[in-house]
Amino acid sequence: MKKYQWISLLVLSMFAVSVMLTGCGSSSSTAQKKTIVLKAADNQIDTYPTVMGLKYMAKLLDERTQGRITMQVYSGGQLGGEKETIEMTQMGTIGVNRISTGSLAGFDSKLTALTMPFVFRDADHLWKVLNGDIGKELLNDLNKDGIIGLTYYDSGARSFYTKNKAIDTVEAAKGQKLRVLQSKIFVDFVDTLGASATPMGYAEVYSGLQTGLIDGAENNPPSLWAMKHYESCKYFALDEHMMVPEVVVISKKIWDTLSPEDQQIVRQAAVESTEYQKKAWADYTDQALKDLAERGVVISKPDKEPFRKAVSSMYEKYPEYKEIISRIQAVQ
Repeated sequence: MKKYQWISLLVLSMFAVSVMLTGCGSSSSTAQKKTIVLKAADNQIDTYPTVMGLKYMAKLLDERTQGRITMQVYSGGQLGGEKETIEMTQMGTIGVNRISTGSLAGFDSKLTALTMPFVFRDADHLWKVLNGDIGKELLNDLNKDGIIGLTYYDSGARSFYTKNKAIDTVEAAKGQKLRVLQSKIFVDFVDTLGASATPMGYAEVYSGLQTGLIDGAENNPPSLWAMKHYESCKYFALDEHMMVPEVVVISKKIWDTLSPEDQQIVRQAAVESTEYQKKAWADYTDQALKDLAERGVVISKPDKEPFRKAVSSMYEKYPEYKEIISRIQAVQ
């Protein structure tokens, strides 16, 4: 009897060792089972739609891997401005990053073309481009720069908000000192209108308005509301001159350490978070416009066509974007 008990114990012990080896070996199935913690960066406040999108992506990752892949979202620029976080993402210090297309200037010329003024007819046109072959191609082009493009987020339309008078006409823009992204296209756009472009970091805009360094800026309604720029700027002219999408990327160094299965899980969670973020964006924008009006901000909708004509010469300055812009404008 003891002999059979000893044999049974031996079999059970061998089975236990087999399970341990399966869980601790170096096979691809094992790589899937390791715990992964991703740091995600966003320079907006915690309740901003892009941050909400990243948090939803984190929720999907947690649910689909039973907590094995977690994503910690650092909002409010805790990990640095976009320029710094892009570099940190390339180095692998940051895992996931939500970046404005405008801040990716210099990485890929075709992607930078999305920041050209009035390149999109409207929001429907924008999303047809981003969800189609062109959008996928632009994300793939980022791979050579140490980052992997995962998906796009909505950033609405950028318009002018100012302290002293509304930019309802091209003439009204002349002479005004306006903050822009640190991008040549943004500088050229504002200068072409006859205003004075002042490139500066997003976090510096509030003090720039308070001190009189700038007369206004250009951005979307949620940004005007969230960063309290309305405390200085009481005019918001919705000319919607640019529809600059956000891009969610992951460090290529980190991406290359993931198994193909985990790569698919991460990519799918990012793509699915886009629809959630777009809904959050629409709701946030509607509420922001209501709240801005209640704070005394005068909101106007100028005729876009004179602005479009005034900056049409800009397209000739950037022949490197001619082919991709033609393809974008051909999308119906």
